[in-house]
Amino acid sequence: MKKYLIVGMLILTGIITINMKNENKGVNPLLTEWKTVHQTPPFKEIKHGHFVPAIDQLLAEAKTEVDGVINNSEAPTFNNSIRALEVSGKKLSMATTILFNLNSAETDDTIQSIAREVSPKLSAYHNYVSLNGKLFQRVKAVFNQKDQLKLNAEDLKLLDDSYKGFVRSGANLEGSSKTRFAEINTELSKLSLKFGENVLAETNSYQLLVTDKKDLSGLPEGEIEAAAQLAKAKKKEGWMFNLQGPGYIAFMKFADNLKLREEIYKAYNSRAFHDNKNNNEETIRQIVNLRLERAKLLGYPNHAAYVLEERMAESPAKVNAFLEQLHTAARPFALTDLADVKEYANSHGFKDSLDRWDWGYWSEKLKNERYGFDEQALKPYFKLENVIGGVFELDHRLYGITFKENKAIQVYHPDVKAYEVYDKDGSFLSVLYLDFFPREGKKGGAWMTEYRSQSKLNGKNVRPIVSIVTNFTKPTDTKPSLLTFYEVTTFLHEFGHGLHGMFANTVYEGMSGTAVYRDFVELPSQIMENWAVEKDFLDIFATNYQTGEKIPSELVQKLIKSKNFQAGTLSERQLSFGMNDMAWHSITEPVTGSVVEFEKKALTPTDLFPPLEGYCLSTSFSHIFAGGYAAGYYGYKWAEVLDADAFSVFKKNGIFDKATADSFRKNILEKGGTAHPLVLYKAFRGQEPSITPLLEREGLIKK
Repeated sequence: MKKYLIVGMLILTGIITINMKNENKGVNPLLTEWKTVHQTPPFKEIKHGHFVPAIDQLLAEAKTEVDGVINNSEAPTFNNSIRALEVSGKKLSMATTILFNLNSAETDDTIQSIAREVSPKLSAYHNYVSLNGKLFQRVKAVFNQKDQLKLNAEDLKLLDDSYKGFVRSGANLEGSSKTRFAEINTELSKLSLKFGENVLAETNSYQLLVTDKKDLSGLPEGEIEAAAQLAKAKKKEGWMFNLQGPGYIAFMKFADNLKLREEIYKAYNSRAFHDNKNNNEETIRQIVNLRLERAKLLGYPNHAAYVLEERMAESPAKVNAFLEQLHTAARPFALTDLADVKEYANSHGFKDSLDRWDWGYWSEKLKNERYGFDEQALKPYFKLENVIGGVFELDHRLYGITFKENKAIQVYHPDVKAYEVYDKDGSFLSVLYLDFFPREGKKGGAWMTEYRSQSKLNGKNVRPIVSIVTNFTKPTDTKPSLLTFYEVTTFLHEFGHGLHGMFANTVYEGMSGTAVYRDFVELPSQIMENWAVEKDFLDIFATNYQTGEKIPSELVQKLIKSKNFQAGTLSERQLSFGMNDMAWHSITEPVTGSVVEFEKKALTPTDLFPPLEGYCLSTSFSHIFAGGYAAGYYGYKWAEVLDADAFSVFKKNGIFDKATADSFRKNILEKGGTAHPLVLYKAFRGQEPSITPLLEREGLIKK
């Protein structure tokens, strides 16, 4: 086998050399050692044509590394089997990480095509490793003698994870079952990409051009200017709105024109649900049915049971009970919210039936009147550059770290800025990319990712390369980027993920930073959101971009008083996502019927409005169909319990208390996946988390 593999590599290398010369008349940067600052990706040198030949070669090299483990004539040991397998394929991982990160943040038709081409190859490689009987026997042999090996805690965790990873990846399957398992993995990798591409295409295809200025009534001046700028960029006369986050949200909250609100709402909430090539209905059926089939091959009743075995929640029954507990608490408040908005709208001359596209508009007006709080009044105090400085200063006060922009670090788009991050002792900690604004090549939402994870092997501490990507309000010709309060909390959220990656201090990359249970990974991010309503934090950076005036105390008090406005409704909305996710992944028989009818049944308990024809959440639910949150979306609410409980320690000791921050860093942020999340949490908190602080924070129970 090894002989033929080497021959194949020689042939492959010849092909690669030709492609490299055609592309760049030189060396493929994905195949060389980078001489860049901190060995960051040389984005300016990487061309589209480099990816396929590089990944093909690196796949062959990774396979050779794995074969070296498989065919080792020595008896299996932790070092020659478990550790050797853990460190294999690192160059391949770096190249594919660059590709798929660009496919999310700066894609085009060519990159999407490349991703589709290489995904089956990567799935085949994963199957070759995870379904290799001979390799599994070596892992199993080491696992069976773990009690005699005297391993340290991290090595022991790696051994346990490796063994369970093989079992959960089908290593115990035989014959046709093993073959089918591999086929399912390959097909799912294709379908996931297809789903995401369809959502992006639908998002980019919609444009609402307004030519009559009276149709802009109610919209803030900044949004009108941004719409004019977008129309100009598209060579149109008037004002243009699209389905990208900042503009869409503002339109739903402030536009007086009901018909246009209805149009843009329906466009956003029917993405990939039209009778065209981007329709995701059949893609969803295929994904959930394949996930079910794969789970059953492994002996689980459904995909949720398979996933949750490796989560804090442990089982579908526990997740459903958790969601129902929060639903029971939130529902009465949500119904009161609905009645309040209806009454308010009617009292202000609105005689029609209140629909989904009216909710944000009238809710915003009610909040303004009830609390004297206008969200737009905050924006002058949230100039993006000031917010960045405030978040940097917060992390300096908590952890002693500092940030320094370095323009010598190559970036993948002119909007992106790169920073060096230094620890409190002055040592280099991480590279951080910040990418804030929407564009057609970027998917919606906000996320943290890594181009390189931290590891500490052979005495060398490899520091991470972290990236935070958002879709925030863009600057205009006359105004800087002025963030909404929601965008400020989003930045804090993603920065929490970033700290999880930047502070990572583990031996193995596979346990580093955010490589933790999905229902634990949101704790470091969501706890950061708590600082957004703390006046002492806001005073660090929140000054009026025109006058330099600090944010007034009375405005902050209005913000604090209004932060639980419609908490019941917001909770029900989040729970609806979790319930929909659990419904799709708790099926025990294949889904053959209507996607929208299936979804309606799942959403009925939390919905406040009658079903809407032509509307479907699932067809654009990328978190669960094109991301890593399948049977895991409940984790956002789960982590809210953790973050509310954890932040109560900061509230007690001081929101800038270094001792509390050091404990959070040492016991949670640095540890990654080296221990069970509950063990890590209790090391910080001294007890198991309580749901009470969350319910109190959201005003769903009385203190």
